[in-house]
Amino acid sequence: MSLHELKAKMLELIETDREFRYAIAGKLGMLEILKRLDKIEEEIKLLRESQNKTWEEIHKIWGEINKTWSEIKQLHEEQKRLSEEQRKLRATIENLGKALGATFEHYAIGFVKLMLEDLGHPQAQVDRKTLYYNGKIYEINIFCEQPLIVGEATIYLGSIEEADKELHKLIERIEIAKKVYGKEPMIKILAIANAPSNVINHLKRKTLEKGIKLAYGRELEILI
Repeated sequence: MSLHELKAKMLELIETDREFRYAIAGKLGMLEILKRLDKIEEEIKLLRESQNKTWEEIHKIWGEINKTWSEIKQLHEEQKRLSEEQRKLRATIENLGKALGATFEHYAIGFVKLMLEDLGHPQAQVDRKTLYYNGKIYEINIFCEQPLIVGEATIYLGSIEEADKELHKLIERIEIAKKVYGKEPMIKILAIANAPSNVINHLKRKTLEKGIKLAYGRELEILI
């Protein structure tokens, strides 16, 4: 039987033989299912490959994240170390400033003692003084009770605003000393170790108006 005859016979059986028709349909359906299963299997394979690739990328991303967190942690530790060093440095500078300020105050006190000796007061006692007045405590850098001397000493004034603040502080203490001791100070003095020229010129005018002596420089030269 030729292929053509076989096809014709099969078509005839499909049309006339119900069981044969169902058998062929079943075979065809199974084949279609197998094809679909093969397709699904291929899609699953591709999906797994995609998932594996995705997991590799996720793993790589987590590796980068862990690396970044490690770098952030190192940076935070470095910042913490720098902050601690800055605090130590600031404390050192503050202590040095206090030491220099205290040294300059002592130098200014000695300078005023020499002034008083030249003025005929060799026994005068010049030192720091704490006055309590009207419920408040006032520190005076340079003080002598007999004769009455009131002064302030500062290592550095960087601006006119700082100069005015220091001058106001001195004037306030002069007024308090006048009220406590009932007399005008014989010498009112502002001693400055260092300041810009514009600040010094400003203070020359201001201290002259107030009758205050202005001593400037590490060797303390009387300017006014």
